[in-house]
Amino acid sequence: MSKFTLVDLENRIKERAAASAEESYTRKLLDRGVAQCAKKFGEEAVEAVLAAVAEDRERVIAESADVLYHLLVVLHARGVTLAEVEATLGARSTKSGLAEKASRPPK
Repeated sequence: MSKFTLVDLENRIKERAAASAEESYTRKLLDRGVAQCAKKFGEEAVEAVLAAVAEDRERVIAESADVLYHLLVVLHARGVTLAEVEATLGARSTKSGLAEKASRPPK
């Protein structure tokens, strides 16, 4: 089992963002802007949902990896760190999911 973590992936995205678009898919995505990064994330999320419903375990794993990568690219594009997301999750974990959701302001 690999010890590769989401922090490792976040760091790899930072490294690849500093490369040229000719060398880096990550840089190419970022050069297209946040909207394009978000669109690609959405496409990957749909593929993961479809795999979860209809396909084998390995496909779910592969699509989930794509979703996590593209989510971290979107976060990078918006200047949001994984640590900030983890802090929000940590704050939410002090209540039950139902109580936490009820405490959020309406959208």
